[in-house]
Amino acid sequence: MTELATMDFHPQPQPGEARPWAFPAPERGTLGNGLTVLRCHRPGQQVVAVEVLLDAPLDAEPAGLDGVATIMARAFSEGTDKHSAEEFAAELERAGATLDAHADHPGVRLSLEVPASRLAKGLGLLSDALRAPAFAESEVERLVRNRLDEIPHELANPSRRAAKELSKELFPATSRMSRPRQGTEETVEKIDAGAVRAFYDRHVRPATATVVVVGDLTGTDLDALLDDTLGAWTGTPGEPRPVPPVTADDTGRVVIVDRPGAVQTQLLIGRIGPDRHDRVWPAQVLGTYCLGGTLTSRLDRVLREEKGYTYGVRSFGQVLRSAPDGTGASMLAISGSVDTPNTGPALEDLWKVLRTLAEEGLTDAERDVAVQNLVGVAPLKYETAAAVASTLADQVEQHLPDDFQATLYRQLAATGTVEATAAVVNAFPVDRLVTVLVGDAARIKAPVEALGIGEVTVVAAE
Repeated sequence: MTELATMDFHPQPQPGEARPWAFPAPERGTLGNGLTVLRCHRPGQQVVAVEVLLDAPLDAEPAGLDGVATIMARAFSEGTDKHSAEEFAAELERAGATLDAHADHPGVRLSLEVPASRLAKGLGLLSDALRAPAFAESEVERLVRNRLDEIPHELANPSRRAAKELSKELFPATSRMSRPRQGTEETVEKIDAGAVRAFYDRHVRPATATVVVVGDLTGTDLDALLDDTLGAWTGTPGEPRPVPPVTADDTGRVVIVDRPGAVQTQLLIGRIGPDRHDRVWPAQVLGTYCLGGTLTSRLDRVLREEKGYTYGVRSFGQVLRSAPDGTGASMLAISGSVDTPNTGPALEDLWKVLRTLAEEGLTDAERDVAVQNLVGVAPLKYETAAAVASTLADQVEQHLPDDFQATLYRQLAATGTVEATAAVVNAFPVDRLVTVLVGDAARIKAPVEALGIGEVTVVAAE
């Protein structure tokens, strides 16, 4: 009788002991030229992320030149005193680096990603762009033309058109927040190299700027690198600039941007709320996520799964401008799209969700899932140096302490169902929401008026 062959198995791998995770804390410093430096050593992150924040907010743009901050941001990579636009692009490519920039209400940000082995080269190019941008007339003219070409496409995009209309409705006409961030056709076409240079000279200086460096800094003398590169950037000391308070009118009303023949209606419902300095922020984040943060949230369960009106509806809070003195604000909004015939029924059910939330509250199960999704996946969210650098830059931009994000995750985990319910109900009161609908007014106006959620106005799509 033959013996059965035996097999030896390798021992089954056992899980290691779970290690606590917290959002990384940066080290702070200051260069001789006044530039604030935040650094964060992340072993293994061989692509280093660098963020530069410039105190050049949109409300500092000269009257009639909305968009000049955006053109300036784009022009930083279009040549310096050492390289033409083509040469600068080639130098970035040789370093394996990317350089992006954009302007928003708090200011202008430049984002550099470069291999750790070529960090010196990348910082040198970044320094040249900030220290001595060329702002050549031909390059600025090209950027202006490109921006003018973008505007019709944005107006044709239903979600972008809805956002433009909501800002116009919420904020007074005198507020920069009421107008498109990147300017309008009327304002952008007035921008030239002289206007860009004047905005740069007035607002861009190291004394009011911050640089964030995140990545594997093993064997790197970052102090010496920064002194040799960004340390060569000079400028006058900054002067305090008055910051206007954020005001808005969230009287319940509906604006329909008419798109005859549209088969879908884009909806954007919003108002302003507190920024991240407010103690309600963690509960508001949690409650808003329960309302419409993911596929399993209430809005999607009703409007998508039960009724089939939409592919998805989301609720969110987006900081517009943050300030410790209470003058900051965030945009609280619900967005999505529904098919045209069901626009009225979808809005009716959406309002029912909000009313039910106020009457019955969230469930413990909803709260638990939200905490798991927001807090549990945080280590994955911040695997890259760029993600960490961007969040650290957000904290600087919003005048928050360096441990804000780490503290926020602890607060989210400790927030109860009752707190989250109260915060989201206060964030989205059914009678204080401005509703923008981009769709076929002839088909959706009457059903929407019948809902009684506010006076209905129709405007042309442009």
